[in-house]
Amino acid sequence: MPESQHFETTAIHAGQEFDPTTGAIIPPIYQTSTFVQDGIGGFRNGYEYARGGNPTRTSLETLIAALEGAAHGYSFSSGLAAEDALLRAVLEPGDHVVLGNDVYGGTHRLINTIHSKSGILNDTVEMMDLEAVRAAIVPGKTKILWLETPSNPLMKISDIAALAEIGHAAGAIVVVDNTFASPYLQQPLSLGADVVVHSTTKYLGGHSDVLGGAVVLNDDELASKVGFQQFAAGAVSGPMDAWLTVRGIKTLAVRMDRHSANAQAIAERLVGHPALERVYYPGLPSHPGHELAARQMRGFGGMLSVALAGGPAAARTFAESTKVFSLAESLGGVESLIGYPSEMTHASVRGTALEVPENIIRLSVGIENVDDLLADLDEALGAL
Repeated sequence: MPESQHFETTAIHAGQEFDPTTGAIIPPIYQTSTFVQDGIGGFRNGYEYARGGNPTRTSLETLIAALEGAAHGYSFSSGLAAEDALLRAVLEPGDHVVLGNDVYGGTHRLINTIHSKSGILNDTVEMMDLEAVRAAIVPGKTKILWLETPSNPLMKISDIAALAEIGHAAGAIVVVDNTFASPYLQQPLSLGADVVVHSTTKYLGGHSDVLGGAVVLNDDELASKVGFQQFAAGAVSGPMDAWLTVRGIKTLAVRMDRHSANAQAIAERLVGHPALERVYYPGLPSHPGHELAARQMRGFGGMLSVALAGGPAAARTFAESTKVFSLAESLGGVESLIGYPSEMTHASVRGTALEVPENIIRLSVGIENVDDLLADLDEALGAL
C-alpha cells in the first residue's frame, strides 16, 4: 500500500486496473482452466494453467498483499487450505509449533491431528503470558509461533510486537491469524510478525457467499515455498471466488467501522445483565487486553462473546432464541450470527485443555441497525 494512499483507497484500487480492451471499470472474471501459448513455453504474462495462476486470482492476491503492507499474497480455496500450505512450506518431521490455547478449533485440529502424523509436535500456551510462551519454546525445534488476536472465541489480545521478539530470538517464524481483526483494524507485519493468514470467507469477503483463505508475507524465500505448495497441492481459489472476495474487500473499511460500532454498543448494553456472567469484548475498559488492543488495532472489531449465568442450558436456549441473529457457523458477514462454540466452531477440541466453556455464546455482530440487534438480544435474554 503506497505510504501516501489511505487504506480505503487501496482497498478499492490495488490490483483492480480497468480492462484495457473494453474499458470496463471492473476487471473481468477469467473463467478459464488453461491459456493459449505463443509457441511451446511462450506464456502470455506468465499464465499457463489455472492451478498455477489466473488473472482474477492475481488481482485478489495483489489486493490482499497491498492491504497488509506485504510483498507477497497467495489466495487459497479456504482458510485451512492456506494454513496447511504454510505449515507444509515451513515444517519438517520433528519440528515443533507453539500456538495459543484459544486458537480456532480447526487450526488446532489441522496441526494436532493431521500434521502430527508427519512427526510435527505442538504445544498450546496462554499467549498473553509472555513468560509462559518463552517456556513453551523448545530451543532448536520450535519453528512456528502461531497466534490469533483477538482470539476465537474468548477475545484474548496478544502482544504481537513482544511475541515477535520472543519468536525471532528462538529462530521461529511468527504467524498471526488476522481473521477477526481484518487488515483494516490491524496489520501484524508492521508489528513484527512474519506471516499473516486469513480466512477470507469472513470479513474480507464479508457477505457469507464465498469460501477462501490467504497467506501474506514479505520473505521472498518463504513466499516461493508457499507458492510451490499452492501449485503442487492445488488448493487454489477459483476465479469466481476470487472475484467475489475482491468485491467484498472494496467495502471492508466502511463495513468494519459499522461492525465495530455495533459491537461496542452491544457489549456496553450487555455488561451487568443479570443473565450474564461476563462479556468478552476488547472495546470494554474492563477487558484485560483493552489498552493493548487500543495500541495495536484501529478499532475493536465486530466479534464478542458472553458467558451465560445459567450455564450450558441457558446458553443453548439463548443461541436458539434470537430472531435477527441467525444460528449459524462462521462470522464476519453483513448479517449478525450467533453460535455455540462448544458444539460448533470448537467441537473438535472438546475434552481437551482447549475446550471452550459450555456456557459461552459467540456473536458475530453484523451491520444491521443496532437498535434492532439490541432489541433482539434483550428479548432472548429476557426470556431465560
